[in-house]
Amino acid sequence: MNKIIIDPIKKMYGEIYLPGSKSISNRLLILTSMLNKKIKLSNLLECDDVNYMIESLLKLGVYIEKINNKSCNIIGDLINFNNEKLIELYIGNSGTSIRFLTSILSSLKCNIIIDGNKRMRERPIGDLVNALRLGGAKIFYLNKENYPPIHIKGGYLNNKINIKGNMSSQFVSSILMSSIINKNNTIININDNLVSKPYIDMTIKLMNMFNIKVKNYNYKKIIVYKNNLNFKKNEIIIEGDASNASYFLAAGSIIGGPIKIYNINKNSIQGDIKFTDIIIKMGGKINFGNNYIESYNDGNKNINNIDMDMNDIPDVAMTAAIMSIFAKKESIIRNIYNWRLKETDRILAMENELTKIGAKVESGIDYIKIYPPKKILKADINTYDDHRMAMCFSLVALSDSGVNILNPECVNKTFPEYFNLFKSLIKK
Repeated sequence: MNKIIIDPIKKMYGEIYLPGSKSISNRLLILTSMLNKKIKLSNLLECDDVNYMIESLLKLGVYIEKINNKSCNIIGDLINFNNEKLIELYIGNSGTSIRFLTSILSSLKCNIIIDGNKRMRERPIGDLVNALRLGGAKIFYLNKENYPPIHIKGGYLNNKINIKGNMSSQFVSSILMSSIINKNNTIININDNLVSKPYIDMTIKLMNMFNIKVKNYNYKKIIVYKNNLNFKKNEIIIEGDASNASYFLAAGSIIGGPIKIYNINKNSIQGDIKFTDIIIKMGGKINFGNNYIESYNDGNKNINNIDMDMNDIPDVAMTAAIMSIFAKKESIIRNIYNWRLKETDRILAMENELTKIGAKVESGIDYIKIYPPKKILKADINTYDDHRMAMCFSLVALSDSGVNILNPECVNKTFPEYFNLFKSLIKK
């Protein structure tokens, strides 16, 4: 198994240009694929998850012309897709791809099989499928009930849908975007407490850009008003990925920095921009500019412990968990049950690997409590084929011990350039 060896880091500072947001990239690919107009997407993230979405849309007849690794032209008429010839889509472990496409294709006349890798076959999709079936969708499981692979034959006609919100906000985002196909207003009723609410805000803001009016009633009911898709400009520049920014922001606050990250600012539409508040709460410093965020500390390298509900921002909660090993007291991260449904069971994975580096860890169904080690130990970190495990544990090297990251290629899922950019900031 491949591994990256990162020696103890004493100094880390500099500037990086942040690649585009994966969440925005895949949402815009869906939205522009339904708009029969040539649109240029710039700073499009080059990664496995986005590539799986592009490959799927190409198979569905969407015209996508790559200009370079970070931009493409797209002309789509997916909204009028009508093809009953069997098409098979493979989406790896891309949760956004299978969830977004499932709702879209359920509203079209089609004959589509969607499958993924081994882990994708373990990630439940039953709540979304059940909601769509109640509206007439013809969706069949090909292996195990409630899990991919699935066979979709269209059929969804309803303009009112009930969906559980406690498993994944992507289920709700997928229904929001597929509502554009409906001929009438769509009412989405959300049962249970919705997780990761900022991702719904992001989806709605992007839909607003395309002339789609959406009314959100406190995440319990959302109405999508029927209107034709429209976008007046010919180019969309995608802002940098706030989740991926978290590792560099954390590094600057732990070791001193300054680290300046371009292509993102405090007006980001991504919920994970709230990680800057966590940085400040944990003792770091943040500066905002027109097109950058800078993190540093003022020479006081003590990191504060935290006790926080991070249900809205589960991805950057992992970065906060690693920051907590540099604190003096224990930290608790709460309301993160959906960590267990991600690329791996992240609560279990985090507990296993933090224990290796000397931390004491307690966990429950939806929380993790971390007691910082007296001395951080060097260890081989198993990444569980989870990109965020690899990236957040690289921060362990900011101690007097280094760290070895196994299977570092897993970062290709969302941030292939990560380790090169990380190493570019290390100073001797």
